Amino acid sequence: MLLHPQFDPVAFSLGPLSVRWYGLMYVVAFAQFLLLGRWVIHHRRAALTVEQLDDLLFYGMLGVIIGGRLGQVLFYVPGYYFAQPLEIFAIWKGGMSFHGGFLGVLVAMMLWARKHQQAWLDITDFIAPLVPLGLAAGRFGNFINGELWGRVADSSLPWAMIFPQAGDQQPRHPSQLYHIGLEGLALFVILWLYSRKPRPRGAVSGVFLIGYGAFRFITEYFREPDDGIFGQSYAISMGQWLSLPMIAAGALLWWLACRKRFG
Repeated sequence: MLLHPQFDPVAFSLGPLSVRWYGLMYVVAFAQFLLLGRWVIHHRRAALTVEQLDDLLFYGMLGVIIGGRLGQVLFYVPGYYFAQPLEIFAIWKGGMSFHGGFLGVLVAMMLWARKHQQAWLDITDFIAPLVPLGLAAGRFGNFINGELWGRVADSSLPWAMIFPQAGDQQPRHPSQLYHIGLEGLALFVILWLYSRKPRPRGAVSGVFLIGYGAFRFITEYFREPDDGIFGQSYAISMGQWLSLPMIAAGALLWWLACRKRFG
């Protein structure tokens, strides 16, 4: 049985300014997006140019931050944030919803595609393989903060971990690491290999939706469920509720794409 290392959430300080590991993980996520995006543009058939990539990232950053924060507020702990509205802006403390960020990015990509007169699905197909490693970086930030710990685990589990932030001394699943392994690394490998060859418009996006939704549904079984707007009395967690439509939409999108319904 292991004890969470209890990292200092502050990576370093510059005078009165404290730079947190959670924030740095977002920098890592955006940096790898640019590096992988440039590689794809140079080595594969891409829907955009290197010059457009920076602008695309800017739109994506806005979508992630605004959508992710609003998703956390509306989907998970609305009562807390409505009682303390100024806390909504304290994103450096953590608390970002993937599903909210996902919806924010979809809107941002729609606006970007309209601005550059490109097909929306071409853009989502381009960015889909670039997303999972960024998700892994975000989950590593969660692990450093000792937040989003897992459910109570059998003490005989070799990697069971005690998270002091949980307020007890019970061994738990390090669910943040499960998220990294499935939604981050495994999904990246699947999408990277699948997108190596030209695919029908929308197919890569469909695989992303299916893969993320399925992996998230699995990892939620090991994660301590959030209260959410439905509380904890339901058989599946809020994360699982939100992942089911992703799986269904992804399957439909992939099916339609394979029949070349999008051109």
